[in-house]
This record gives sequence, structure tokens and C-alpha cells, in this order.
Amino acid sequence: MATYSKPQVSILNGIVMGGGAGASIHGRFRVATEKSVFSMPETAMGLFPDVGASYFLSRLPGSFGEYAGLTGARLEGAEMLACGLATHFVSSDKLPLLEQELAKVDTSDPDAISAIISRFSNIPKLKEESPCHRMKIIDHCFSPRSMEEIISTLESEALDKKDGWISSTIQLLKKASPTSLKITLKLIREGRLQGVCSCLVREYRVICHVLRGEFNRDILEGFRAILIDKDRNPKWEPSRLELISDDDVDRYLSEIDDEDWEDLKLPPRSNLPSYAIAKL
Repeated sequence: MATYSKPQVSILNGIVMGGGAGASIHGRFRVATEKSVFSMPETAMGLFPDVGASYFLSRLPGSFGEYAGLTGARLEGAEMLACGLATHFVSSDKLPLLEQELAKVDTSDPDAISAIISRFSNIPKLKEESPCHRMKIIDHCFSPRSMEEIISTLESEALDKKDGWISSTIQLLKKASPTSLKITLKLIREGRLQGVCSCLVREYRVICHVLRGEFNRDILEGFRAILIDKDRNPKWEPSRLELISDDDVDRYLSEIDDEDWEDLKLPPRSNLPSYAIAKL
């Protein structure tokens, strides 16, 4: 989808989470509405944002991708447009007309398609409490090198400012799997310097290690706490960030030591448009 030569139009009129994000955010046009809700909530479940999220989150402004990926914060349609996850915003009551106009198009010219969507789109106003108004503090708190430093910076800000957003952000991070947080941070940071293919390969290796349960079983504990027992009180192991070394995280990004395992091999693409080549 990231390098598809035909322009893909995704209408995001509802929940855009996990796999739904992967099936849309990589496309050329992403149309959000007032009903859109985006989130990558995997760290709260002992997982990590996959489906190429280390590519598209790392391309968001400043450290907003780290904020969204680590906390699993929910973003509305207006916020998706503001940070670049969406390319357009269209009120949901205009979607039937938009779809009718798109169905009439007999061209793959992205400029023509963009012009049609733009006829129905507008720039929505962000709510006062939107994290998009907090880019300065997000960049300050989520730019440090390590997870420990990120939380420490947030806690220092919490002492200086009585801000409910800072407190809730700290709580989101402290409820998440420490291993998932460190993996996610590394994937996003490295993804910022890599193409979408390399990001997908690294994410594939991580999920293979996670599903094999070689290093920890946080995914099972997360599913138990969130989806099965629903007590929302997972017991992560290791339980603290300082118990997880850089070498521990690097193991998740390594190839599987198993002769029957195969690394992800993406088919070669040719005659790609310039925007798709830039993603590689």
C-alpha cells in the first residue's frame, strides 16, 4: 500500500487503530472526519505499534510520533489532520457526495483526485486541550534518548506545572509494558532514518520474537488483563524499565536463530511514482 501506484483513498469515518491504521495511513489520501479516532494502543497490551507504524509515526512532526506510539493516546480527526496522519478532513455528512464524485473519476491522476477531495474538505478547529497545542512540551519531554529519561523529564515538568495532561501521560506510560515501551522507542527512532521496507522487516522480526515468547510473555499477560479477565492490571515481567538493557531490546530486532525461520522478503517493485520511491 505504501508504494501502490494507484492512488488509494481511505475514508476514516470511525475507529482507526492497529491494523486499521496499517491499512490506511500508508495510502496516498487519508480522509478524516469528526467521527475519526486514531490510536496505536499496543504498548498497554505487551505489544508494539506494528503494521509499518515505525515508519509513519517517525514521520510525524517533532517527537509527536514517540508520544502517540508510546502512550497509545487517542487522536480525533482534527488532530489527525494537524499532525499529518490524515491528508484531508471532511464532515461525515458530506461523505456520500464525496464518494459519488470519486466513483465518477476515470483517472489515476493524484492531482485530480486531490482536487475532488479538497472541494468537500475544510480545516477543523482543534480543541483547547488537544495535544497538538502542546508540541513544545511534547518535543521537550519525548526527545530524550531513553525511556527512563522521557519519564523523568515528564515528572520534572509535573513538579513545575499543575497540568492534568502531564499527569495522565505519565500514568499511561507507567501502565504500559516496560519492554514494549523500550522496543517501541527504538523502532520509531531507527525508523526515522529508514525506508518503509526496512521498517516492516524489523517489525516482523520483533513480532516473531514476541510470539515465540523467548524473552518474556508480556503479550499473554496483556491479553489476559485487557481482553480476557479485563481487570486492567497486568503484571509485566520485567516490571521496571531499569531492568531492561539495550542488549535486551536489540535481541528483539535480531533474526530468529532457527533454520526453519525465514526473514520477511518483500517483492521488488519497478516503475514506481516518485512519491513511492521516496518511501523506500
